Amino acid sequence: MTSRRDCLKFTALTGLAAAGLLPARLVYALEKAALITRAIPKSGEKLPIVGLGSSATFREDAEAEDTDALTAVFKAMLEYHGTVFDTAPGYGASEEVAGRIVQGLGAEEKIFWATKLNVAGRGGGGADPVAARAQVEQSFDYIGKDPIDLIQVHNLADIPTQLGLLKEYKEEGRVRYIGTTCTNPSEYPRLIEVMRAEPLDFIGVDYAVDNRTAAETILPLAAERGIGVLVYVPFGRTRLFRRVGDRPLPDWVGDLGINSWAQFFLKFAAAHPAVTAVTPATSDAEHMIDNMAAAYGDLPDEALQKRMAEYVDQLPSA
Repeated sequence: MTSRRDCLKFTALTGLAAAGLLPARLVYALEKAALITRAIPKSGEKLPIVGLGSSATFREDAEAEDTDALTAVFKAMLEYHGTVFDTAPGYGASEEVAGRIVQGLGAEEKIFWATKLNVAGRGGGGADPVAARAQVEQSFDYIGKDPIDLIQVHNLADIPTQLGLLKEYKEEGRVRYIGTTCTNPSEYPRLIEVMRAEPLDFIGVDYAVDNRTAAETILPLAAERGIGVLVYVPFGRTRLFRRVGDRPLPDWVGDLGINSWAQFFLKFAAAHPAVTAVTPATSDAEHMIDNMAAAYGDLPDEALQKRMAEYVDQLPSA
């Protein structure tokens, strides 16, 4: 199986990383290019287009209490001006451990903290309002920040109860933005209903160069309704790295300053104008820096996005 680390060996960026020069390479990028930000539609507040997620290996390290590795990830993100961090009570110990790390760094006010509410199951129905409120209060305790920037209902579960509670928190000024997430295209019709019926500030959806379903209806509707978008699984977890394997990057992406496959995938996902930020999960500081490099320089225009998608589509499936 080809891993992301294997793919990185075939890029100039990783050659520099192996020589201990990766930060210097990004400093060079910082000197030559500006950080790309997007405005939250409902407020105009700007966020960097690349952030950090906390599922997958981040969750594994959190549950193993490998705080050194995760602390290095947060330091790398902050050093290169990333702020958006997406987590959830459903991601094991991720929220608790991340909160402890961020508070230890004294960075509570630097992080745009996006967490979730998930007392109800995916099938909806039956969320206990008392338990839901207790979960939100636990998030306040873990994060050490009041108000929390964003809380979303996890996977559309019991929208009436859970989103209703989040509306209360927003009215009280304890949550700045509210929304819901959905990473299953079969549930997009329900997501569309909620987007049209509820005053959402954000949604979180799956979107990647080989998973473009959200661009057909969800992303255009978000733009129409003034809803911010967090993109999840832009690497298809590890699917895209397995798919490109050991191939070198195509020459025609060089003008965008793309130095790795991760940057290729992230710049594609961030290029859609409805996307506010892309939040790939990682527990590796080197990967975090590589990801942040995608937040600098230029994004592909529509013609180049089409070429990127066609290039990946012609590769064998992972």
